[in-house]
Amino acid sequence: MKATRLSRENSSLARKKWPSQVSRLHLRALNFLTDRHKFSLNFGDLILVENGWYVTHTGLIRLARRSRCLGIDVEPAPLLSESSSYRWVFKATVYRSQRCKGFVGYGDADPSNVSPLVRGAEMRVAETRAVNRALRKAYGIGICSVEELGSFAVPVSPSRDSKKLPSQPVNAKNGNYGGPKVRDRLCQLIRQHQLDANLVKSYAVDFCGTKTLREASREQVEAFVAHLASWAEKDRNALLCQLNSYLGSKQGAA
Repeated sequence: MKATRLSRENSSLARKKWPSQVSRLHLRALNFLTDRHKFSLNFGDLILVENGWYVTHTGLIRLARRSRCLGIDVEPAPLLSESSSYRWVFKATVYRSQRCKGFVGYGDADPSNVSPLVRGAEMRVAETRAVNRALRKAYGIGICSVEELGSFAVPVSPSRDSKKLPSQPVNAKNGNYGGPKVRDRLCQLIRQHQLDANLVKSYAVDFCGTKTLREASREQVEAFVAHLASWAEKDRNALLCQLNSYLGSKQGAA
């Protein structure tokens, strides 16, 4: 089979991103996923974790849009959930067309199967996992999504002390969070590691423990940037999983 342009781009990018991990078998699997589902590494549709490919929530949503998915219904499953122990279960139904009866998927999350950095956000994680499973069923995706994995071995945990710092709002005019040096460093990290700026902003709000990023102190923002840089260098895959949990969240609104 003649390799398509997207297949060649994905293979080239895979070798650059994971030079010591990618084998011929990985590339063959990547080419199959690319040809069948048009997944793009450049847009973050797939991630190589340990010894296998995982599709991301972004990749599944992009596939649904390309396939002109009619809609997705998501609802909590209260009989299976237990809010007091932070255990949530959601049900998602994907409708590919008007005649489609729906593809159902369930997703669960609790403190035992999510990253320590998203403790308290189990509801959002469960919802994302449910949507991912339903989309995988609807479009015949045989590989697991990275968001459905259990908790990652997180290299750096957020500093609890940063949330206890005195509340001294920084000059946030024109989005200048933490001053020009901190802002430039954050922008550089986003470009360098190909991160979604809006998801990073949502994560920063949770990390700083404020309602909006404008309310965070300079010290809190600096601590977040240092944390983000360290995690991106040590385990970008786990960081992407963390950021994807904020898809659809409005917490990043300034």
